[in-house]
Amino acid sequence: MGSSTPFTFSRPGGVPRLSRRGRTVLIVVVAVVLLVIAASAYVSLETDYLWFSSVGFTGVFSRRLTTEIVLFFLFGVPFALIVGANVVTAYRLRPAHRPASQEQQQLEALRSLLHPFRAWILSAVLVVLVLITGSAASGRWKTWMLWRNGVPFGLKDPQFHRDISYYAFTYPMQRFLLGMLFAVVVVSLLAVLATAYLSGGLRPQTAGPKVTPATRAHLSVLLGGFVLLKAWAYWLDRYGLNFSRRGFVNTGASYTDVHAVIPAKTILVVVAVICAGIFFANVRIRNWRLPAIAFGVMALGAIVIGGVYPLLVQQFSVRPSEADKEAPYISRNIAQTRIAYGLQPDTTVKTSSYTGVQPGDVKSLRGDQLTLPNLRLLDPTELPDTFQQLQGFKSFYSFPSTLDVDRYGTGSTQQEQVVAVRDINLAGLASGQQSWINQHLVYTHGFGFVAAASNTVQADGTPVFDESDIPPTGSLASGFQPRIYFGETSPTFSIVGAPAGSKPRELDYPDNSGIGQKNNTYDGRGGVSVGSTWRRMLYALRFKDKNLLFSSGVNGSSRILYVRDPRDRVAKVAPFLTLDSDPYPAIIGDRIVWIVDGYTTTDGFPYAARTSLSSATTDTLSQTRGGRPEGEVNYIRNSVKATVDAYDGTVTLYQWGPRDPVLETWKKAFPGIIRPQSAIPSDLLAHLRYPEDLFKVQRTLLTKYHITDAHSFYAGTDYWRVPDDPTQEQAKPPLKVPQPPYYLTLALPGETSSSFQLTTSLLQNNRPNLAAFVSVDSDPASPNYGTMSVLQLPSNAQVDGPGQVANEFESFTPASTELSLLRNGGSRVDLGNLLTLPLGNSFLYVEPVYVKSAGQTSFPTLKRVLVSFDGTIAYQPTLSAALDAVFGGAAPPSPGPGPGVGGSGGGVGVSPSVAALIAALSDAQAAADRALRAGDLAAYAVAEKKVAALIAQLSAEAKKSSRSAGGGASPSPSPSRSG
Repeated sequence: MGSSTPFTFSRPGGVPRLSRRGRTVLIVVVAVVLLVIAASAYVSLETDYLWFSSVGFTGVFSRRLTTEIVLFFLFGVPFALIVGANVVTAYRLRPAHRPASQEQQQLEALRSLLHPFRAWILSAVLVVLVLITGSAASGRWKTWMLWRNGVPFGLKDPQFHRDISYYAFTYPMQRFLLGMLFAVVVVSLLAVLATAYLSGGLRPQTAGPKVTPATRAHLSVLLGGFVLLKAWAYWLDRYGLNFSRRGFVNTGASYTDVHAVIPAKTILVVVAVICAGIFFANVRIRNWRLPAIAFGVMALGAIVIGGVYPLLVQQFSVRPSEADKEAPYISRNIAQTRIAYGLQPDTTVKTSSYTGVQPGDVKSLRGDQLTLPNLRLLDPTELPDTFQQLQGFKSFYSFPSTLDVDRYGTGSTQQEQVVAVRDINLAGLASGQQSWINQHLVYTHGFGFVAAASNTVQADGTPVFDESDIPPTGSLASGFQPRIYFGETSPTFSIVGAPAGSKPRELDYPDNSGIGQKNNTYDGRGGVSVGSTWRRMLYALRFKDKNLLFSSGVNGSSRILYVRDPRDRVAKVAPFLTLDSDPYPAIIGDRIVWIVDGYTTTDGFPYAARTSLSSATTDTLSQTRGGRPEGEVNYIRNSVKATVDAYDGTVTLYQWGPRDPVLETWKKAFPGIIRPQSAIPSDLLAHLRYPEDLFKVQRTLLTKYHITDAHSFYAGTDYWRVPDDPTQEQAKPPLKVPQPPYYLTLALPGETSSSFQLTTSLLQNNRPNLAAFVSVDSDPASPNYGTMSVLQLPSNAQVDGPGQVANEFESFTPASTELSLLRNGGSRVDLGNLLTLPLGNSFLYVEPVYVKSAGQTSFPTLKRVLVSFDGTIAYQPTLSAALDAVFGGAAPPSPGPGPGVGGSGGGVGVSPSVAALIAALSDAQAAADRALRAGDLAAYAVAEKKVAALIAQLSAEAKKSSRSAGGGASPSPSPSRSG
């Protein structure tokens, strides 16, 4: 029986000892575990290397891996060696004779148990320390590389007058090193205490001396080292005050920090150095009384000088006159914030006064040829279902939940387009089609690029497609590669390629017969070759999929495509970038490419306000897109434009914009991976734009930092805010989500040509009225690219903001009457994006109205347009008719088939008689508004009587029409292709 156990005992109650069989089992188990860990690490590293090699960025892989390995051993091994050396020293300093006591008798049994294994236990602990410390250090590879490669900013902080690069690159490394040193001292101290207690050097319950002289000297050295590190920490704390949150602003040294905390930290440095010297001297003095007094003085000083004194200064000196005391430091915060976020007055941000009210006759504005012809009617958030029904063709093709806005053409012929690619979506496969072969070898890619003119629709309210269909037809480009092997919904991995002459397997698209299909064999250079058995085994282990190894569909010419989302590919080759949440596709030459905006950021810009990227970029669009940037920063630049080829996955990085020290630092760390801006092809340059997430961050900062006077900033009465999206406020249930910025082609007041702009409106802080309109030039061909124009209204202006206009639209009788009939009849009415545009001296609001009938195959179509200008509202079938009504132009024609009311397939569910009354009522109400604005009370009274009469007629006719129609709503058009 005894031989069946892996343990043997030298004597009863003795120390267990492993038998030979037990040792063999243990060695085998440990070896297997280590082998599995090593194999897993190898597979991950090898397949990662193959991926980086396939995209030509092996330098990124090797430099990052080398840095992580160096940091692992540079910090992990010395950490463990220092702790181990302290343990060995403490053990060797153990007393030769221990006094007899009950405490020592109890410890003797424990010492006897541990003594045979002491080397193993120490080794195991040190290995764990290496793993923990080394892993923590290797995770800070960015901090290390920034410190090693940092370049000067050429700007100095306003308090200590050190170059910003110190705070962005060096200070974080110093803090990390300090933390590591504190950790090694604390762990060593705990280890020495434990060793000394077990070996008799520390005897807290034994009569006589509690600590042996040798142990006292050892502990004194460690405590002296700890206090000396505390002195360095106090010194660094002084520089850290450039990021203090104590004052009125959320970042930067305040009056109290400068006049109380900095002197206090300097004094504490001296106190800590003296205290450390006393601890070191205790190696010879060997008396705890003086070190204890010194440590107590330092602790008391930290409380009184470092805590109580600054609190008293804040309460009794600053608070009674905070505005005046904090003014210089608020000014620092304003100046540094505007530099850090690219919001410098009169250079990148140009502010002009704007009344928001149009004087006199407005008829002349109807002739505007710069803004009005370019008004975008198509809402990218409303059209995905429409694109899916009209251009999806099969359930395994899909479009994103929010489409993109781009422009095609040159010069004055540029046309805004709402664009998307027809990507593959395996979730759309029927249950009987979801075999391994179908998911990984057949349904491998999407097909086609779809674009619709943003400012027009067909007669039935559906988009006018300028690029569409399978095979592709359209006017935007010809002869381009339409296949999407790298897209936002591409499968996790696909196996593509086949030997020459073999039958194509990859589904291209269904043919025109509706029962067959066209297949393709991938011939691009993307992906990694998996023709060999070794490669197949590697990827079978990586994806935990045995079929990769055994499937006959994987052949000598096969390639595996993975990491296929454009953002993921860019993030992998440029891990130092923060990426915009909205990659967008464009036809560049003969390829579809994804364009991804990359940001360089830091949280180490002194005095600049910190911003949460996820909070600042949250809006209606981010709710559906996902992938919002994360983290808190106080410096950001759009320094990289990246592209990903949708066919072969090629990733290209281009430098963008003025000199950026953060990017220059990363270019030193990873040389050769970023091409100069001059290398950007002209056809790609035409599709670049100012990125949304950067603009969202900047507009959030502008709500406060448009103020440059410190006292006004402190008062806060002129703060602005980002408006909530009115289309979400009217949802069921209502949602309070910020309104997104919109890409629009328009001309600002005083300009003689229109340009592609990214725009937003801002409201007064505690009121719904408009405070400012902000736009940034988004055309890279323009010399003003990146320049923000702020049209600032007087602080007492009563100009309606988007929320107020949305409420006015909903309560506008012609609109509310028809929309109520539609909603009650089973149709879904969606109000599209509410656009705000400066026109003349006021603002034009435009909102498209989409109607979707009940039914699974229905989709939204544009049926009405709401327009408001200076309080005059129009609700018409077309934008042209609505503009005519608002500006008093020619009377619009009566609504007819198509986007008007009635007509087969194009109606919105009301009778022609009701529709005619609605149109007449809209005209009458617009006439009343114009008369009131002009001060013609007689004309206003006549128009109001006409309005009242039409409302009565409409009410009666609506009831009659509803009874005869049974409350039904006409269906939306059936899906059809339109070229």
